[in-house]
Amino acid sequence: MEPVISKSDEEKARHDRRVQLKSLNAHSGDTSKALDSSMKRHTTLIKRIRQSIGLDNRDQILKDIETLTLEKYIEEIAGAVPEGIARCKLEKDVWSAAEVISALHRRFPTEFTPALVTALGSALAPPNKAALATMAPEQREKEDSVRLTRQRPILRVCAELALVGVIRDAPTRSGGEWILKALRDLLSNDPSLSSLPLLTTFLKPYARLFLGVIPPATSKQIPANTDSSLLSSNTSDAAETAFPPLGAETEQDELIEKDIRDRFKRMCEGYFENVAKKLVIEHKLLYLPMPTLPTSSSTGNSIQIGTSTGALLSDDAEEAAFAALGGKWEDEEERRFFEDIQDLREIVPKSILGIEDSKDVKGLDENDAEAKKNAEDEEVRRLEEELAGLEASGGAPQVNGNTDSQEEAAEEQEDGVPTPTPSTPKEGSRPGTPTVAPQGPSQLLTALLARLPDCTNRTLIDQAAVEFAFLNSKAARKRLVKFLTQVSKTRTDLLPHYSRLVATLSKYMPDVGHDLVAAVVRRRVQILTEEENVVVELAEVRLKNITFLTNLTKFRVVPPHIILHMFKVCIDDFSGTNVDNLALLLEGCGRFLLRNEETKQRFSTMIELMKRKQNLLHLDQRQIMLLENAYYQANPPERAPRQEKERTHIELFIRHLMYDVLTKRTIDKVLKFLRKLDWDDSDTRRILHKVFTKPHKLRYGNIALLAILALDLQRYHPEFSIAVVDQVMEDIRRGLEQNIYSANQRRVAAVKYLGELYIYRLISSGLIFDTLWALVTFGHPKGHPLPQFPCPVDMPDDFFRVRLVCVVLDTCGMCFDRGSQKRKLDNFLVFFQYYLLCKESMPMDVDFMVTDSFEAIRPKVALAKSVEDAAMAVDEMFSSTVQCTGFGVGEGSGEDSGDEGERPTKEDDEDEDDDDIGTANSPFDERGPSPEPTLVVTSSQENFGPSEEEDADFAKDLAKLVTDTSAESRKVDRRTAQTLWESAVLPPGMRKRHEEGDVSSESAIPGVMNFTMLTKRGNKQQVRQLAIPSESALAVQTRSAQEQDKVEQQHLKRLVLDYEQREEAEEIKALETKSRPIKIRLAG
Repeated sequence: MEPVISKSDEEKARHDRRVQLKSLNAHSGDTSKALDSSMKRHTTLIKRIRQSIGLDNRDQILKDIETLTLEKYIEEIAGAVPEGIARCKLEKDVWSAAEVISALHRRFPTEFTPALVTALGSALAPPNKAALATMAPEQREKEDSVRLTRQRPILRVCAELALVGVIRDAPTRSGGEWILKALRDLLSNDPSLSSLPLLTTFLKPYARLFLGVIPPATSKQIPANTDSSLLSSNTSDAAETAFPPLGAETEQDELIEKDIRDRFKRMCEGYFENVAKKLVIEHKLLYLPMPTLPTSSSTGNSIQIGTSTGALLSDDAEEAAFAALGGKWEDEEERRFFEDIQDLREIVPKSILGIEDSKDVKGLDENDAEAKKNAEDEEVRRLEEELAGLEASGGAPQVNGNTDSQEEAAEEQEDGVPTPTPSTPKEGSRPGTPTVAPQGPSQLLTALLARLPDCTNRTLIDQAAVEFAFLNSKAARKRLVKFLTQVSKTRTDLLPHYSRLVATLSKYMPDVGHDLVAAVVRRRVQILTEEENVVVELAEVRLKNITFLTNLTKFRVVPPHIILHMFKVCIDDFSGTNVDNLALLLEGCGRFLLRNEETKQRFSTMIELMKRKQNLLHLDQRQIMLLENAYYQANPPERAPRQEKERTHIELFIRHLMYDVLTKRTIDKVLKFLRKLDWDDSDTRRILHKVFTKPHKLRYGNIALLAILALDLQRYHPEFSIAVVDQVMEDIRRGLEQNIYSANQRRVAAVKYLGELYIYRLISSGLIFDTLWALVTFGHPKGHPLPQFPCPVDMPDDFFRVRLVCVVLDTCGMCFDRGSQKRKLDNFLVFFQYYLLCKESMPMDVDFMVTDSFEAIRPKVALAKSVEDAAMAVDEMFSSTVQCTGFGVGEGSGEDSGDEGERPTKEDDEDEDDDDIGTANSPFDERGPSPEPTLVVTSSQENFGPSEEEDADFAKDLAKLVTDTSAESRKVDRRTAQTLWESAVLPPGMRKRHEEGDVSSESAIPGVMNFTMLTKRGNKQQVRQLAIPSESALAVQTRSAQEQDKVEQQHLKRLVLDYEQREEAEEIKALETKSRPIKIRLAG
């Protein structure tokens, strides 16, 4: 009696608490005291409300509501409340949410409450039918599950708000009609009953308040002949004793008006009548009797259930991982499938299962255990007699005989109750109108058996077990056993699921498992004793029966002595098809038997005997392979546990930073931690050097971040960055020398890392071009690839170096777009095309990779089609490169001054210029010695005007003519002297005439060349004209110099114009391809 009293007291306390809060909500709060308007505190409050407004945050939120202004944040708070309600799962959290919302309602009844009600109404809105219609069934089911999880707590909180006066239909009425409308919208037009859990969630705590339904005194159901309209009158007496009026002595004390309660009850009862044909769970919540579903062939005592019974089932909760090496099961999923079997007593009524209470079940279990123990010996004896009889008779199995029909007839005679057949339509039905298909037990069982081949997962087969339990009868069990023994030979995938069905039913219907095992074993014994030719024809049948037996053994349906006896029979006659049978048995349940406590010892002995016979007999290779595979699958070889490398704490910390923490957002934090390390410690530097020189251990996308860290650390530890670059170059060189397939991933990461180091200004362009040339020339004779010539480290059919080149070009190729760097890359691409044509035809993926790389850096380049064209282009490239290099060395390369404009410092510019001069001849160094470059270089300066000595004499003589000479002026070359002459020495008038018309210094008199001589007397300059014979050395040299300058000016003009055109074209192309990312492909 005490639990009833305590429950009544609890209900009364809830009622008093709601009445008190409702009276508080009827009045506005006091806001006369000073309030805080801090933006930080308001933001924190909104964030806390979004997290949860349950019991954990209630006190702090209520305190902030009383001390903050909140006027400017009403809309944000109203939008945050539904998110906080979604995390209120428990009753105490729901009440805390009601208190928080009531506090806000008292402060802002006109601003906050309407906005909140609108937000809650949107949160409880039914799903969009058009959107659901376009979804797949799995996606729709997932969407409904997410929606129900979100709407459950919101509905409970809305019910509380309607009771305490926050949600109101009118100033003097509660919010019951608002809740009624929200539920009606959710439940209407819902053929899939997806919103039904919301109704059950609402009725459990609020059926008494919103419907006026009082639960009976006991848990027994109301008789089936009770009219639902007399529900309240039939239950009033029992309710008075178990549940008092909960403080509502009069109608005025009720929190929900009577008309709303009546409408609520009528809606729920009507909804119950509509869904009763599909679902029978709601009667427990509405306290209605089980519905009667009349059909043309059913009787009043039969219980019908539709196909939606499985909807009441729920998947088992996730359990802890099964961590036991060498256990019975291979993984956790297999363990759950074979061990986590549902208990029908939790779903199906006890009367249907044939048990009355727990005591009967306990006694039944004890009797079954004793009967099982006593029957084992009988089973062994009967099985041996059956084997002996079959061996004596030597009869063949009746494959096409009438054995099954005779057994079926015998079962029908033994049962005495024929299987029901569909009955005729009622007499009152018109013959012309279509009739509803009869739904008797036989028809439902037929439909269930027809659906079994589609039950290919645990949920569906468990649902089928529940449905069969409602159709349980002796005839139904016999039909099920017969159906399971007639599975198609090609559908062995169904046997594990059928075994689970039998295991689920056998606990309360033991004859199902017993009859099935007897039938399968009988068929198995017949096959064991057949002639060789017959057994070969029945190989698929043998496979099906053995698979069925092994799965039933793992579900503990087959007694251990039966399966062990079969192993013994196969081992005794260790030949022919028995070897295949033994392999199938061992593969199916050998692991389970070897690790089961009941069979471990005996089965281990059988395994040893099998191994000895296998070694003694001469079996063919196929049988040996079958037995070995089955043995190692049942008893995997023991392996020593992997020894984990012992690492120091600082090494673990560094690896955690680089491999787990390093991202774009955390790179600054990682850099700070790395700088705080003890760089004077040799072990720490060794660990850092190891991490920074093994980019393949990072995620491919984080290699760029590793290069950024190396650049940042260079400012503080330059020697460390130098060591990193040296190690990376050594790794790339080692990969070229060894060419090991297993190191391909490391090589790709290394060249990617090298390109990123160049992008972040840690290395110069010389290293990049040296690496590119090494990739296409290393290992080839004299550094020159030959068509289809086999190279030990770079075979014609090996395209991995091509992948490496593409990775480098995709990483930093876009940086070489101007100056000498552009020229160097163009030269390399010419040779790269020749290298590609020297190999076999490229695979499709390599071809796409090369095409993408060329499109990214040189989209207008036309690829060579043949080796001859590529070789001619390479020869022309070498010739032009040698000539340009010789000219540049003799006079200074003015073009290269701005090659790497991205380098910001002057020192970097000087270094890069040196790299340009030093690396210009890198292709020739890789290709080996050749006499042609030497000849060209020695003869390249013979046709370029005066010699160096003549230029020096001319500069010296010209400087003597200038009065204001200095030590610097004597060091200038010819070009500088000419510039000084034209810009600073000549008077303005003479300079103008010289620029306009005096291009040629020849006089009108033939054979004479006029020269202008400047003299200075005091501060006044005088100009005099001198006539010099044209045949003199001075005139000849001057004339040749003028012609050379004119040619150079024309060449420079043409280069400038071409450069401007290229710049315009490249700018247009850059605008077109700006949004397209560069494709980086990972090889290996």
